[in-house]
Amino acid sequence: MKSTKIRNVILGKGRPKIAVPVTGKTEQKILEEAREIVAKKPDLIEWRIDFFQDVTDFTTLADIAAKIRNIIKDTALLVTFRTYQEGGNLNLPDEEYFKIIRTLIENRLGDAVDIERYHDEKNLAPLLTLSKTKQVIIIMSNHDFYKTPSKHTIVERLQSMEKFGADVAKIAVMPIDKKDVLELLSATQEASESIDIPIITMSMGDLGKVSRICGETFGSSLTFASVTAASAPGQIELTHLRQELYDLEIKDI
Repeated sequence: MKSTKIRNVILGKGRPKIAVPVTGKTEQKILEEAREIVAKKPDLIEWRIDFFQDVTDFTTLADIAAKIRNIIKDTALLVTFRTYQEGGNLNLPDEEYFKIIRTLIENRLGDAVDIERYHDEKNLAPLLTLSKTKQVIIIMSNHDFYKTPSKHTIVERLQSMEKFGADVAKIAVMPIDKKDVLELLSATQEASESIDIPIITMSMGDLGKVSRICGETFGSSLTFASVTAASAPGQIELTHLRQELYDLEIKDI
């Protein structure tokens, strides 16, 4: 697996890096969360703009992004608009989604931007091209909050993200039983050996918590923790997760 650098963070080498979400709905709450989170020293901060009540006001969005940067300094920033269909907080038509993503990339409002894989490819392709020009890392993602697809399907989706030009491929699934967690972990191991870009995988909810701490063993390069509020079910508090990753570090290879 090749590594990818997001500001000062390298995905794909060593222990999985830790990202923490900012989920504030107002500017004041967003900046308060950013201050509290950066003090805990995560590897990366994810600004979940689908929680922000004025997300379609692009001038305000850019202004807050600049204020976040001033607060977090050199901490890597991932900006994500998670659509309602994939577990996000706001239901917008695809036309608005693409406008938001283009604005994020054109104005480099983050070091990395999340783009969901399963939208109209004719609209996705120009965004990938633009990201290369603007030197913005693209984490391409897919989220299933209802079930865990087969191992073959999970690997196939991650491979399709690489083929589409993503810098990092991400998938999150919901387990119904223990076998689903094993399915996700097995798919992670297979994908990490067949894909040249870093991958991020997780099984959500309490049942899937183990997948958030064993990424180094199976091949997931980033895990998500909580400080102020979780953005997905099963996220572990940052201090605990950091220690668990240290405890599971592979030192004899």
